Amino acid sequence: MLLKDLKKIFHNELDAIYGENEVRSLFFILIESYFGISRLELALQPELAITTNEHPKIMEALSQLKSQYPIQYILKETEFYGFPFKVTANTLIPRPETEELVTWVYDSVKAFATKTEHPKLVDIGTGSGCIAISLAKLLPKAQVSAIDVSKAALQVAKQNAKRNNVKINFIEASVLEPQPEVFSEGLDIIVSNPPYVRELEKQEMKPNVLDNEPHLALFVENDNALQFYTAIIDFSKLHLKENGLLFFEINESLGQEMIALLKENDFTDIELRKDMFGKDRMIKGVKS
Repeated sequence: MLLKDLKKIFHNELDAIYGENEVRSLFFILIESYFGISRLELALQPELAITTNEHPKIMEALSQLKSQYPIQYILKETEFYGFPFKVTANTLIPRPETEELVTWVYDSVKAFATKTEHPKLVDIGTGSGCIAISLAKLLPKAQVSAIDVSKAALQVAKQNAKRNNVKINFIEASVLEPQPEVFSEGLDIIVSNPPYVRELEKQEMKPNVLDNEPHLALFVENDNALQFYTAIIDFSKLHLKENGLLFFEINESLGQEMIALLKENDFTDIELRKDMFGKDRMIKGVKS
């Protein structure tokens, strides 16, 4: 089949779901990943075709896209902060706004490193490991640990650490339960993107997320929306050094509640930041 004809099929089947521009992008991502053919190559050689043996693979991807299955799960990989990451149904797909959180941590640690040459950093609820691994790449002198309750997610994160050639201390644990004394020397930085979507907000979510990404990593009860933040703050009070930094990605609707929670727990220099979409998405506090 000629690729230009396959492209027409993609548009006919998917434009009503994703829009023409997004479908064009999805098509070129797939043919480059599956067949090593770039957009430029197809433009220069419009008669390029795939073989009969290659046809079922791309048509299966088309079927999955039609059911709004995320392309990252189809390809079993994505990119975060310019680094390659494997993703599976056991891990969230990293979001671009989380890259902004990584940048904020990185900039803060660079300033912090004047006091601590080898800062100790832990990522709580690491999932695919995108935050911990990106920071380990950016801060090669840092001692990075990562915690997750999901054994399956940690298996993916370990593969991603190996793929990106960084050393991470992975720990299977729930922050909601008493922690072993694995951080007795004290931490300089704690960062977390914990579950924060309230059950009442499910109706606002797109089907590709709601129907496919792990609910364990997404949702909290309506009446206990700050459950994980409270537990991580308690963890921070035990393991974070004086003047250590605590970073969170947060629910855009709960910025003021997060400020109040950090103040109640004697954190200072609290800063709430908006993401690229103008939403209250991340917060920092300093342990007093």
